[in-house]
Amino acid sequence: MRALVIGSGGREHALLLGLDRDPSVTELHAAPGNAGTAAIATNHAVDANSGDAVVALAREVGADLVVIGPEVPLVHGVADALRAAGFPTFGPSAAAAQIEGSKAFAKDVMAAAGVATARAESVTSVDDVDGALDRFGPVWVVKDDGLAAGKGVVVTPDRDAARAHAVEVITAGNPVLLESFLDGPEVSLFCLVDGDTVVPLLPAQDHKRVGDDDEGPNTGGMGAYTPLPWLPDGMVQTIVDDVVRPVAAELVKRGTAFSGLLYAGLAIGPDGPSVVEFNCRFGDPETQAVLDMLRTPLGDVLEAVANGTLADLPALEWHDGSAVVVVLAAENYPGTPRTGDPITGAANDGVLHAGTKVVDGAIVSSGGRVLSVVGRGADLAAARAQAYERLSQVSLPGSHFRTDIGKAAEEGRITL
Repeated sequence: MRALVIGSGGREHALLLGLDRDPSVTELHAAPGNAGTAAIATNHAVDANSGDAVVALAREVGADLVVIGPEVPLVHGVADALRAAGFPTFGPSAAAAQIEGSKAFAKDVMAAAGVATARAESVTSVDDVDGALDRFGPVWVVKDDGLAAGKGVVVTPDRDAARAHAVEVITAGNPVLLESFLDGPEVSLFCLVDGDTVVPLLPAQDHKRVGDDDEGPNTGGMGAYTPLPWLPDGMVQTIVDDVVRPVAAELVKRGTAFSGLLYAGLAIGPDGPSVVEFNCRFGDPETQAVLDMLRTPLGDVLEAVANGTLADLPALEWHDGSAVVVVLAAENYPGTPRTGDPITGAANDGVLHAGTKVVDGAIVSSGGRVLSVVGRGADLAAARAQAYERLSQVSLPGSHFRTDIGKAAEEGRITL
């Protein structure tokens, strides 16, 4: 099988590594890829958001399977263009990708499906912000109702900060979604979806805040771990039955059946799971940890979804133990990151690339989240130890990372 993976981040590097471990995959291509993916795949300098450009590349390389990693190409209809050209494609249509592309659309789908989620209100005018804020709080959740790479959300007890973010988003041209605050630990559950067939992967937990102890602004994700030792037995099945399957069925009912990876971000409260958000693709950095635990050949899994045969796929097999991923970020991230700095240790085991490129034969930083480092072990403590030991062998001037990824779970400090 010749596989083409669209995207350039750590998620795409993880997908390529998983495909590289599959003996049925004979050739790997990435578009555009990064300095790390170049070690296992042929990188192609293609506009990932252009359906015409991606279709032309798929024809050029003779792709048997195209896997779209990021949300923007999906929302722009790249999967539609590939399917119209006859290429088996992992990733939803533009219409189904609105489950992430428009939070208001997602709320409407969840309401129709009877899925528990936060109360929400859309605001499109700066003049209406103050009145809407009065109807929420004392913790405000303010979301950019569009694609913001995981950084368009402000959760704060500071009304002035909430107002400032709302005004900024509306002034930039997007509606704002105000939501009631959902208390309880958060879970990321990735589900393979083929119409109304749903197959869950291992649950994970992301660490969104930039600093230890969840301090500082939201980021695209500073690390994750899987599975979740504190999650009650049966909760994954509850999420599938009460959340993901009803949403998938509602999308089928609307004529926008989902095919690909449906990612449910949930808060687990005293009354069970409530949806914080849906994404239309694998999440980053959770993917790096979850796929490291997968024993089933990844090509078989993605191909079954792309070909509409997920219901026939045998039960997924997983490694025992735990996996942890820690993100190494550039100086000033999540603000404007410093780039162009040399990286050492980037070719070591467990190091996945995101914001990297090759300049004059050397690997340098080219984005905010530069690398993600994965460790796997018999339990969470062993996985954390390996991840941080591997990270200690990597050097990037001015970089920073969280030291507490998975620590609260390891110490038994997460309870329901």
